[in-house]
Amino acid sequence: MKTKVLLLIAIGISAIGFSQKSEIKAAEKALKSGDAASAKAALDGAASLIDGADARTQAQYYAVSGNVYYDMAKKGDTEAFQPAIDAYNKVIAIEEAGGKEKYTTVAAQQLSQMTADLVNAAVEDNNNKKFDDAAEKLYLGYKLSPKDTIYLYYAASSAVNGQNYDKALEYYHELKDIGYDGSGVKYSAVNISSGEVEEMDKNTRDLYVKAGTHNDPKEERTPSKKPEVVKNIALIYQQLGQNDKALAAYADARAVDPDDVNLVLGEANLHYAIGDKDKFKELMSIASNMAPDNPDLLYNIGVINMEQGNMEDARAAYRKALEVDPGYINALLNLSTTYVNEGNGLIDEMNSLGNSRADIARYDELKRKKDDLFVEGAKVLEKALESNPDNQSVLTQLKNIYGALGDNENFMRVKKLLEQ
Repeated sequence: MKTKVLLLIAIGISAIGFSQKSEIKAAEKALKSGDAASAKAALDGAASLIDGADARTQAQYYAVSGNVYYDMAKKGDTEAFQPAIDAYNKVIAIEEAGGKEKYTTVAAQQLSQMTADLVNAAVEDNNNKKFDDAAEKLYLGYKLSPKDTIYLYYAASSAVNGQNYDKALEYYHELKDIGYDGSGVKYSAVNISSGEVEEMDKNTRDLYVKAGTHNDPKEERTPSKKPEVVKNIALIYQQLGQNDKALAAYADARAVDPDDVNLVLGEANLHYAIGDKDKFKELMSIASNMAPDNPDLLYNIGVINMEQGNMEDARAAYRKALEVDPGYINALLNLSTTYVNEGNGLIDEMNSLGNSRADIARYDELKRKKDDLFVEGAKVLEKALESNPDNQSVLTQLKNIYGALGDNENFMRVKKLLEQ
Protein backbone atom coordinates (compact mmCIF):
# COMPACT_ATOMS: atom_id res chain seq x y z
CA MET A 1 0.00 0.00 0.00
CA LYS A 2 2.76 2.46 0.89
CA THR A 3 4.36 2.00 -2.50
CA LYS A 4 1.08 2.78 -4.24
CA VAL A 5 0.53 5.88 -2.14
CA LEU A 6 4.01 7.18 -2.87
CA LEU A 7 3.50 6.45 -6.54
CA LEU A 8 0.23 8.38 -6.56
CA ILE A 9 1.89 11.34 -4.83
CA ALA A 10 4.73 11.31 -7.32
CA ILE A 11 2.25 11.25 -10.20
CA GLY A 12 0.42 14.20 -8.61
CA ILE A 13 3.60 16.27 -8.28
CA SER A 14 4.55 15.51 -11.86
CA ALA A 15 1.12 16.57 -13.08
CA ILE A 16 1.36 19.84 -11.17
CA GLY A 17 4.79 20.55 -12.63
CA PHE A 18 3.53 19.79 -16.11
CA SER A 19 0.55 22.11 -15.59
CA GLN A 20 2.80 24.98 -14.50
CA LYS A 21 5.11 24.60 -17.48
CA SER A 22 2.13 24.38 -19.81
CA GLU A 23 0.69 27.62 -18.47
CA ILE A 24 4.07 29.37 -18.67
CA LYS A 25 4.41 28.29 -22.31
CA ALA A 26 0.86 29.46 -22.98
CA ALA A 27 1.78 32.84 -21.48
CA GLU A 28 4.89 33.08 -23.65
CA LYS A 29 2.86 32.25 -26.75
CA ALA A 30 0.16 34.81 -25.92
CA LEU A 31 2.77 37.50 -25.24
CA LYS A 32 4.48 36.85 -28.59
CA SER A 33 1.14 37.39 -30.32
CA GLY A 34 0.69 40.71 -28.48
CA ASP A 35 -2.05 39.47 -26.14
CA ALA A 36 -0.66 40.51 -22.75
CA ALA A 37 -4.04 40.05 -21.04
CA SER A 38 -4.21 36.35 -22.01
CA ALA A 39 -0.56 35.93 -21.05
CA LYS A 40 -1.27 37.36 -17.61
CA ALA A 41 -4.33 35.10 -17.23
CA ALA A 42 -2.21 32.04 -18.02
CA LEU A 43 0.39 33.06 -15.44
CA ASP A 44 -2.30 33.69 -12.84
CA GLY A 45 -3.34 30.08 -13.30
CA ALA A 46 0.10 28.88 -12.23
CA ALA A 47 0.69 31.48 -9.49
CA SER A 48 -0.79 29.54 -6.57
CA LEU A 49 1.55 26.59 -7.05
CA ILE A 50 4.73 28.29 -8.24
CA ASP A 51 6.34 28.43 -4.78
CA GLY A 52 6.42 24.62 -4.75
CA ALA A 53 8.08 24.36 -8.15
CA ASP A 54 11.79 23.75 -8.76
CA ALA A 55 14.12 26.76 -9.02
CA ARG A 56 14.41 26.54 -12.81
CA THR A 57 10.63 26.63 -13.28
CA GLN A 58 10.31 29.48 -10.78
CA ALA A 59 12.95 31.51 -12.61
CA GLN A 60 11.19 30.89 -15.93
CA TYR A 61 7.82 31.84 -14.45
CA TYR A 62 9.07 35.14 -13.03
CA ALA A 63 11.03 35.94 -16.21
CA VAL A 64 7.86 35.55 -18.29
CA SER A 65 5.85 37.43 -15.64
CA GLY A 66 8.32 40.31 -15.82
CA ASN A 67 8.03 40.36 -19.62
CA VAL A 68 4.23 40.39 -19.46
CA TYR A 69 4.02 43.23 -16.94
CA TYR A 70 6.72 45.19 -18.76
CA ASP A 71 4.75 44.85 -21.99
CA MET A 72 1.65 46.15 -20.19
CA ALA A 73 3.64 49.08 -18.77
CA LYS A 74 4.99 50.02 -22.20
CA LYS A 75 1.43 50.03 -23.52
CA GLY A 76 0.32 52.60 -20.95
CA ASP A 77 -0.47 50.68 -17.76
CA THR A 78 1.91 52.57 -15.47
CA GLU A 79 0.90 50.46 -12.47
CA ALA A 80 2.51 47.46 -14.21
CA PHE A 81 6.04 48.85 -13.81
CA GLN A 82 6.35 47.78 -10.17
CA PRO A 83 5.18 44.16 -10.67
CA ALA A 84 7.58 43.89 -13.62
CA ILE A 85 10.45 45.14 -11.46
CA ASP A 86 9.52 42.74 -8.65
CA ALA A 87 9.36 39.79 -11.08
CA TYR A 88 12.77 40.49 -12.65
CA ASN A 89 14.37 40.93 -9.24
CA LYS A 90 12.85 37.60 -8.20
CA VAL A 91 14.49 35.96 -11.23
CA ILE A 92 17.89 37.30 -10.26
CA ALA A 93 17.46 36.26 -6.59
CA ILE A 94 16.33 32.72 -7.46
CA GLU A 95 19.16 32.06 -9.91
CA GLU A 96 21.74 33.65 -7.64
CA ALA A 97 20.69 31.31 -4.82
CA GLY A 98 20.71 28.27 -7.12
CA GLY A 99 24.05 29.05 -8.73
CA LYS A 100 22.68 28.72 -12.26
CA GLU A 101 21.94 31.70 -14.48
CA LYS A 102 19.66 31.28 -17.47
CA TYR A 103 17.30 34.25 -17.25
CA THR A 104 19.35 36.64 -15.10
CA THR A 105 21.13 38.41 -17.97
CA VAL A 106 17.90 39.16 -19.82
CA ALA A 107 16.21 40.23 -16.56
CA ALA A 108 19.06 42.65 -15.81
CA GLN A 109 18.93 44.06 -19.34
CA GLN A 110 15.16 44.55 -19.05
CA LEU A 111 15.57 46.35 -15.72
CA SER A 112 18.15 48.67 -17.28
CA GLN A 113 15.89 49.40 -20.25
CA MET A 114 12.96 49.93 -17.91
CA THR A 115 14.90 52.65 -16.08
CA ALA A 116 15.30 54.56 -19.33
CA ASP A 117 11.62 54.04 -20.18
CA LEU A 118 10.51 55.29 -16.77
CA VAL A 119 12.62 58.43 -17.04
CA ASN A 120 11.42 59.16 -20.57
CA ALA A 121 7.81 58.62 -19.51
CA ALA A 122 8.35 60.92 -16.53
CA VAL A 123 9.66 63.67 -18.81
CA GLU A 124 6.50 63.37 -20.89
CA ASP A 125 4.33 63.41 -17.76
CA ASN A 126 6.03 66.58 -16.54
CA ASN A 127 5.50 68.22 -19.92
CA ASN A 128 1.79 67.32 -19.64
CA LYS A 129 1.67 68.62 -16.04
CA LYS A 130 1.02 65.12 -14.67
CA PHE A 131 3.46 65.77 -11.88
CA ASP A 132 2.39 63.02 -9.45
CA ASP A 133 2.81 60.38 -12.15
CA ALA A 134 6.19 61.81 -13.08
CA ALA A 135 7.36 61.77 -9.45
CA GLU A 136 6.39 58.10 -9.00
CA LYS A 137 8.15 57.05 -12.20
CA LEU A 138 11.31 58.96 -11.37
CA TYR A 139 11.37 57.42 -7.92
CA LEU A 140 10.99 53.94 -9.44
CA GLY A 141 13.82 54.80 -11.82
CA TYR A 142 15.98 55.75 -8.85
CA LYS A 143 15.12 52.51 -7.05
CA LEU A 144 16.09 50.55 -10.17
CA SER A 145 19.36 52.46 -10.50
CA PRO A 146 20.33 53.77 -7.02
CA LYS A 147 23.58 55.20 -8.33
CA ASP A 148 21.54 57.69 -10.38
CA THR A 149 20.53 59.83 -7.42
CA ILE A 150 19.59 62.64 -9.81
CA TYR A 151 16.34 60.72 -10.48
CA LEU A 152 15.40 61.03 -6.80
CA TYR A 153 16.19 64.74 -6.92
CA TYR A 154 13.90 65.22 -9.93
CA ALA A 155 11.23 63.05 -8.29
CA ALA A 156 11.19 65.49 -5.37
CA SER A 157 10.96 68.46 -7.74
CA SER A 158 8.04 66.87 -9.61
CA ALA A 159 6.23 66.19 -6.33
CA VAL A 160 6.63 69.87 -5.38
CA ASN A 161 5.28 70.96 -8.76
CA GLY A 162 2.28 68.71 -8.16
CA GLN A 163 1.87 70.22 -4.66
CA ASN A 164 2.22 66.75 -3.18
CA TYR A 165 4.26 68.13 -0.29
CA ASP A 166 4.19 64.99 1.87
CA LYS A 167 5.71 62.95 -0.95
CA ALA A 168 8.23 65.70 -1.76
CA LEU A 169 9.25 65.84 1.90
CA GLU A 170 9.80 62.07 1.91
CA TYR A 171 12.03 62.31 -1.16
CA TYR A 172 14.01 65.31 0.14
CA HIS A 173 14.64 63.57 3.45
CA GLU A 174 15.90 60.54 1.54
CA LEU A 175 18.22 62.80 -0.46
CA LYS A 176 19.50 64.31 2.77
CA ASP A 177 20.00 60.89 4.38
CA ILE A 178 22.07 59.55 1.47
CA GLY A 179 24.18 62.73 1.46
CA TYR A 180 23.11 63.77 -2.03
CA ASP A 181 25.40 66.45 -3.42
CA GLY A 182 24.45 66.88 -7.08
CA SER A 183 27.52 68.89 -7.99
CA GLY A 184 29.46 68.07 -11.11
CA VAL A 185 31.20 69.37 -14.18
CA LYS A 186 29.53 70.50 -17.41
CA TYR A 187 31.61 70.06 -20.55
CA SER A 188 30.94 72.18 -23.60
CA ALA A 189 32.42 73.32 -26.90
CA VAL A 190 31.37 75.57 -29.75
CA ASN A 191 30.07 73.86 -32.88
CA ILE A 192 32.11 75.58 -35.61
CA SER A 193 29.46 75.13 -38.33
CA SER A 194 26.54 76.48 -36.28
CA GLY A 195 28.39 78.73 -33.86
CA GLU A 196 26.30 77.32 -30.97
CA VAL A 197 27.61 76.13 -27.63
CA GLU A 198 26.88 72.42 -27.12
CA GLU A 199 27.05 70.42 -23.90
CA MET A 200 28.26 66.80 -23.97
CA ASP A 201 30.34 64.33 -21.96
CA LYS A 202 34.06 64.96 -21.70
CA ASN A 203 35.20 62.17 -24.05
CA THR A 204 32.81 63.23 -26.82
CA ARG A 205 33.79 66.87 -26.40
CA ASP A 206 37.50 66.05 -26.61
CA LEU A 207 36.97 63.89 -29.71
CA TYR A 208 35.02 66.66 -31.48
CA VAL A 209 37.66 69.24 -30.65
CA LYS A 210 40.40 66.90 -31.88
CA ALA A 211 38.42 66.24 -35.08
CA GLY A 212 38.16 69.99 -35.69
CA THR A 213 34.34 70.20 -35.70
CA HIS A 214 34.29 72.08 -32.38
CA ASN A 215 36.48 74.60 -30.62
CA ASP A 216 36.64 76.71 -27.45
CA PRO A 217 36.23 73.78 -25.02
CA LYS A 218 35.10 74.78 -21.53
CA GLU A 219 34.48 73.11 -18.21
CA GLU A 220 32.06 74.55 -15.67
CA ARG A 221 31.60 73.13 -12.19
CA THR A 222 27.98 73.05 -11.09
CA PRO A 223 27.38 73.88 -7.41
CA SER A 224 26.27 71.42 -4.76
CA LYS A 225 22.53 70.95 -4.35
CA LYS A 226 22.79 70.12 -0.64
CA PRO A 227 21.76 73.65 0.42
CA GLU A 228 18.73 73.48 -1.89
CA VAL A 229 17.63 70.14 -0.45
CA VAL A 230 17.73 71.26 3.18
CA LYS A 231 16.17 74.61 2.28
CA ASN A 232 13.26 72.88 0.54
CA ILE A 233 12.69 70.68 3.57
CA ALA A 234 12.31 73.82 5.67
CA LEU A 235 10.02 75.49 3.14
CA ILE A 236 7.77 72.44 2.87
CA TYR A 237 7.41 72.13 6.64
CA GLN A 238 6.50 75.80 6.67
CA GLN A 239 3.98 75.23 3.87
CA LEU A 240 2.44 72.35 5.85
CA GLY A 241 2.16 74.51 8.99
CA GLN A 242 4.60 72.33 10.96
CA ASN A 243 6.42 75.33 12.36
CA ASP A 244 8.64 73.59 14.94
CA LYS A 245 9.98 71.21 12.30
CA ALA A 246 10.35 74.13 9.89
CA LEU A 247 12.47 76.10 12.37
CA ALA A 248 14.67 73.05 13.01
CA ALA A 249 15.04 72.56 9.26
CA TYR A 250 16.01 76.22 8.79
CA ALA A 251 18.71 75.73 11.42
CA ASP A 252 20.02 72.71 9.48
CA ALA A 253 19.84 74.62 6.20
CA ARG A 254 21.73 77.64 7.52
CA ALA A 255 24.39 75.36 8.95
CA VAL A 256 24.90 73.89 5.48
CA ASP A 257 24.82 77.25 3.69
CA PRO A 258 25.35 80.14 6.14
CA ASP A 259 25.75 82.65 3.30
CA ASP A 260 22.33 82.07 1.73
CA VAL A 261 20.44 85.22 2.59
CA ASN A 262 17.18 83.76 1.31
CA LEU A 263 17.31 81.23 4.14
CA VAL A 264 17.52 84.10 6.60
CA LEU A 265 14.57 85.80 4.92
CA GLY A 266 12.54 82.59 4.96
CA GLU A 267 13.20 82.01 8.64
CA ALA A 268 12.37 85.64 9.38
CA ASN A 269 9.07 85.29 7.58
CA LEU A 270 8.26 82.18 9.62
CA HIS A 271 9.02 83.93 12.90
CA TYR A 272 6.68 86.73 11.89
CA ALA A 273 3.95 84.21 11.03
CA ILE A 274 4.18 82.60 14.48
CA GLY A 275 4.10 85.98 16.21
CA ASP A 276 7.78 86.41 17.12
CA LYS A 277 8.22 89.92 15.73
CA ASP A 278 11.42 90.61 17.68
CA LYS A 279 13.14 87.62 16.06
CA PHE A 280 11.71 88.73 12.72
CA LYS A 281 13.34 92.16 13.03
CA GLU A 282 16.62 90.62 14.20
CA LEU A 283 16.81 88.31 11.19
CA MET A 284 15.79 91.05 8.76
CA SER A 285 18.64 93.16 10.12
CA ILE A 286 21.04 90.25 9.64
CA ALA A 287 19.81 89.83 6.07
CA SER A 288 20.32 93.53 5.33
CA ASN A 289 23.88 93.42 6.63
CA MET A 290 24.73 90.28 4.64
CA ALA A 291 24.45 92.05 1.29
CA PRO A 292 23.88 95.79 1.71
CA ASP A 293 24.60 96.49 -1.97
CA ASN A 294 22.49 93.70 -3.44
CA PRO A 295 19.36 95.28 -4.96
CA ASP A 296 17.58 91.93 -5.28
CA LEU A 297 18.07 91.21 -1.60
CA LEU A 298 16.88 94.67 -0.64
CA TYR A 299 13.86 94.20 -2.89
CA ASN A 300 13.03 90.87 -1.21
CA ILE A 301 13.31 92.50 2.20
CA GLY A 302 10.84 95.10 0.97
CA VAL A 303 8.46 92.40 -0.29
CA ILE A 304 8.46 90.53 3.03
CA ASN A 305 7.92 93.71 5.03
CA MET A 306 5.10 94.74 2.70
CA GLU A 307 3.45 91.32 3.08
CA GLN A 308 3.62 91.73 6.86
CA GLY A 309 2.12 95.23 6.69
CA ASN A 310 5.33 97.03 7.70
CA MET A 311 4.97 99.74 5.06
CA GLU A 312 7.67 102.12 6.36
CA ASP A 313 10.26 99.32 6.54
CA ALA A 314 9.20 98.13 3.09
CA ARG A 315 9.63 101.64 1.65
CA ALA A 316 13.05 101.97 3.23
CA ALA A 317 14.15 98.67 1.66
CA TYR A 318 12.78 99.61 -1.79
CA ARG A 319 14.50 103.01 -1.64
CA LYS A 320 17.80 101.34 -0.76
CA ALA A 321 17.36 98.98 -3.71
CA LEU A 322 16.71 101.98 -5.96
CA GLU A 323 19.81 103.74 -4.67
CA VAL A 324 21.85 100.77 -5.91
CA ASP A 325 19.81 100.33 -9.11
CA PRO A 326 17.71 103.41 -10.00
CA GLY A 327 16.08 101.56 -12.89
CA TYR A 328 14.76 98.66 -10.79
CA ILE A 329 11.19 98.69 -12.12
CA ASN A 330 9.71 96.17 -9.69
CA ALA A 331 11.10 98.13 -6.75
CA LEU A 332 9.53 101.29 -8.17
CA LEU A 333 6.17 99.58 -8.70
CA ASN A 334 6.17 98.10 -5.22
CA LEU A 335 7.25 101.36 -3.62
CA SER A 336 4.23 102.99 -5.25
CA THR A 337 2.04 100.09 -4.16
CA THR A 338 2.95 100.59 -0.49
CA TYR A 339 1.24 104.00 -0.64
CA VAL A 340 -1.76 102.68 -2.54
CA ASN A 341 -2.20 99.74 -0.15
CA GLU A 342 -1.99 102.01 2.86
CA GLY A 343 -4.55 104.33 1.29
CA ASN A 344 -6.87 101.44 0.49
CA GLY A 345 -6.59 100.35 4.11
CA LEU A 346 -8.49 103.50 5.13
CA ILE A 347 -11.50 102.81 2.92
CA ASP A 348 -13.18 100.31 5.26
CA GLU A 349 -13.27 102.85 8.07
CA MET A 350 -14.55 105.52 5.69
CA ASN A 351 -17.39 103.25 4.57
CA SER A 352 -18.33 102.46 8.17
CA LEU A 353 -18.95 106.10 9.14
CA GLY A 354 -22.42 107.56 9.52
CA ASN A 355 -23.88 111.00 8.77
CA SER A 356 -23.17 112.81 12.03
CA ARG A 357 -21.04 115.94 11.99
CA ALA A 358 -18.20 114.08 13.70
CA ASP A 359 -18.43 111.20 11.23
CA ILE A 360 -18.44 113.58 8.26
CA ALA A 361 -15.36 115.36 9.62
CA ARG A 362 -13.62 112.04 10.17
CA TYR A 363 -14.56 110.91 6.66
CA ASP A 364 -13.08 114.06 5.14
CA GLU A 365 -9.92 113.63 7.18
CA LEU A 366 -9.49 110.00 6.05
CA LYS A 367 -10.22 110.88 2.44
CA ARG A 368 -7.53 113.58 2.43
CA LYS A 369 -5.08 111.12 3.94
CA LYS A 370 -6.01 108.43 1.39
CA ASP A 371 -5.70 110.85 -1.52
CA ASP A 372 -2.34 112.10 -0.23
CA LEU A 373 -1.07 108.53 -0.12
CA PHE A 374 -2.33 107.90 -3.67
CA VAL A 375 -0.60 111.07 -4.83
CA GLU A 376 2.68 109.88 -3.27
CA GLY A 377 2.27 106.60 -5.13
CA ALA A 378 1.71 108.50 -8.37
CA LYS A 379 4.83 110.64 -7.80
CA VAL A 380 6.97 107.50 -7.58
CA LEU A 381 5.63 106.27 -10.93
CA GLU A 382 5.91 109.66 -12.62
CA LYS A 383 9.57 109.61 -11.62
CA ALA A 384 9.86 106.10 -13.04
CA LEU A 385 8.47 107.29 -16.39
CA GLU A 386 11.41 109.66 -16.82
CA SER A 387 13.71 106.70 -17.46
CA ASN A 388 11.06 104.19 -18.58
CA PRO A 389 8.53 106.18 -20.64
CA ASP A 390 7.09 103.12 -22.41
CA ASN A 391 6.82 100.69 -19.51
CA GLN A 392 3.33 99.21 -19.65
CA SER A 393 3.22 98.13 -16.00
CA VAL A 394 4.16 101.61 -14.78
CA LEU A 395 1.65 103.31 -17.09
CA THR A 396 -1.16 100.92 -16.16
CA GLN A 397 -0.65 101.34 -12.42
CA LEU A 398 -0.36 105.11 -12.80
CA LYS A 399 -3.57 105.28 -14.82
CA ASN A 400 -5.40 103.30 -12.13
CA ILE A 401 -4.19 105.64 -9.40
CA TYR A 402 -5.35 108.74 -11.27
CA GLY A 403 -8.67 107.02 -11.90
CA ALA A 404 -9.09 106.34 -8.17
CA LEU A 405 -8.20 109.97 -7.43
CA GLY A 406 -10.74 111.25 -9.94
CA ASP A 407 -7.95 113.16 -11.70
CA ASN A 408 -9.43 112.97 -15.18
CA GLU A 409 -6.80 115.16 -16.85
CA ASN A 410 -3.89 112.96 -15.79
CA PHE A 411 -5.96 109.83 -16.32
CA MET A 412 -6.52 110.73 -19.99
CA ARG A 413 -2.87 111.74 -20.43
CA VAL A 414 -1.61 108.37 -19.20
CA LYS A 415 -4.33 106.52 -21.09
CA LYS A 416 -3.10 108.09 -24.35
CA LEU A 417 0.47 107.10 -23.51
CA LEU A 418 -0.70 103.54 -23.03
CA GLU A 419 -2.55 103.53 -26.34
CA GLN A 420 0.53 104.86 -28.13
